[in-house]
Amino acid sequence: MVKIHLLWKKEEIDAVQMNEDKIAVVFDVLLATSSITTCLAYGAKDVIPVLDGAEALQEAKSFSPEKVCLVGEYNGITIDGFLDPMPLGLQEQVSGKTVVLSTTNGTVAIRKSASAKEVYIASLLNGEAVAQNLLETYEDETIIVVCSGSQNQFCIEDFYGAGYFINQLADAYGKEKVDLTDSALAAKIFYERLADQAEEVLSDSRVGKMLANYGCQEDVAYVSQQGILSVVPKLVDSKVKVERQQTSMSKE
Repeated sequence: MVKIHLLWKKEEIDAVQMNEDKIAVVFDVLLATSSITTCLAYGAKDVIPVLDGAEALQEAKSFSPEKVCLVGEYNGITIDGFLDPMPLGLQEQVSGKTVVLSTTNGTVAIRKSASAKEVYIASLLNGEAVAQNLLETYEDETIIVVCSGSQNQFCIEDFYGAGYFINQLADAYGKEKVDLTDSALAAKIFYERLADQAEEVLSDSRVGKMLANYGCQEDVAYVSQQGILSVVPKLVDSKVKVERQQTSMSKE
């Protein structure tokens, strides 16, 4: 029996409870985990999630300039001298490089989850692939689905993405083999009611409207796509790497 729990925002992460018995799956649909997934799908060597711009600059010193991409934002504003962390703009710039990524919420959530047994990075783009990987790897684990949120606030786009992922897990394992806490069940039900309205949900969210004001509607439309990328990103020694590429979901 796999137990699935959901945290509404990164501030709920407890390093003591997020221990070696837990599998963490982190969502920041707009945009950190979507951008990480995209970077790895388009050939980035790995992604280093950092807490702020100062740490990013320090990490970048370990690489020659042609082998690293500094990417980041703080409170929605691109950090001076960094690349804009929009997934579509990064696709052609990251191949073969290490991406050092600093974001207000998503990279912080990943770092706060690091005490778990394993930490996976998921989005609507690759939620199916991550679910399939967990199906093939774990049988009696507790999976903590982490919604990053924004500045200590709940974010509906992360809740929707988490619901998509939980729905994939429940279908893959079989309903009789999953134990959902109420928060996980709420996300699953929310997603099922709006399964074909991903772009609308993301666009209507607070962060989605902010991105629209910045002219980033195409990025929102892109990250609203479900299951189009097969990469399974995993945090390994403080770096997010591709653990594997999935092919298709299976209930067998």
